[in-house]
Order: sequence, then structure tokens, then C-alpha cells
Amino acid sequence: MKKILFIIGSLRKESFNKQLALLAEQHLANRAQVEYLDYADLPFMNQDVEFPAPDSVQRVRAKVAEADALWIFTPEYNYSYPAHLKNLIDWLSRPLVPGDRQTPLAINDKKVALSGAGGASATAKCREKLTELLSLPFIHAHVMTTPQTGIVLCKEAWTEGRLLLTEAQTAELHRQAEAFLHFMA
Repeated sequence: MKKILFIIGSLRKESFNKQLALLAEQHLANRAQVEYLDYADLPFMNQDVEFPAPDSVQRVRAKVAEADALWIFTPEYNYSYPAHLKNLIDWLSRPLVPGDRQTPLAINDKKVALSGAGGASATAKCREKLTELLSLPFIHAHVMTTPQTGIVLCKEAWTEGRLLLTEAQTAELHRQAEAFLHFMA
């Protein structure tokens, strides 16, 4: 059974994207093992503390390395990705040994799915920029560009603080989950 590491781009405990991930996890039940990455304690990427890597960085790299694939669920902040998500990817893109760009990184060759719930753009710009970032030659992740799930949150979701999906949005998430299972194979 494939192991998928879910990465939530919002640090809020009950974020809409965490709720979206929980729905995706239900759809994957008994067909993939799902684990959630806890990366809230990562320090900002700083070459002054890069070697030896802080414990939190080593832990995150190990979790990413042992996963078969990554599924990122993220909001869009100002037409881009959240800073803490970029910081995670920055740490994952750094060499493990000073000056060594030959040793594979934990994120290299990982299959990645992208989804997001947010405002009117349905996180389209964020997912586009994440695809560009993750496809850089030194990161070399394999992003499933289609289908992706982009959710425009309804007014009630914003006022009630809970994810409310239409049947079409739920079907979109299920289609992505099915496609990702095949993409990983």
C-alpha cells in the first residue's frame, strides 16, 4: 500500500484545507496509507543554522523521504503560496552535506498532488506557482498537473468556519484522488 504524506499549507488547526485533506483521506481509505506532516516548528531557512540540520528539519526530511508521494492542500496568500510552506520546500531543497549537490534530496522524484480551498481564484495562482517551484531541476518533484482540485469557498463556509462542498466539488476531489492513485503506480 502506497504511503502519501499530506502537507497542509495552513497552520490553523481547523483550516479549510485541513478539512479538505480529511475528505481526501476518507476517499483513499484502505487504498493508501495517509500521514500528516507536522512542520510548524521548522525554523526559517538560514545558512547559519543549516549544518548540522536542526532536529525539526531532520525529522521533516525523514518523513518526506519515507513517503511514496506528497499531497499538498493549501490556501492562496496574495496570489501565491504561504511563506511557511515555501520555507518547508526551501529546507527540502537544500543539500544534506555542505556543497554536495549530488546526493539525492528527500523531495527528489516525489509524486505530488496539489489542491486548495480559498477565495475567488480557487487557489489557481498558488497551485501554478507551486508547480513551477516543485518542478525546478534541483527539486525535481513530479507534479500531477491535472486534475487538481481548486475550491471556491462559499459565504457560509467563511462565516461558519467549516468547509461546505457542493456535489460537484466533492466529485472533483474524488476524481483527483483516483487520478493520484494511478499517477503513483
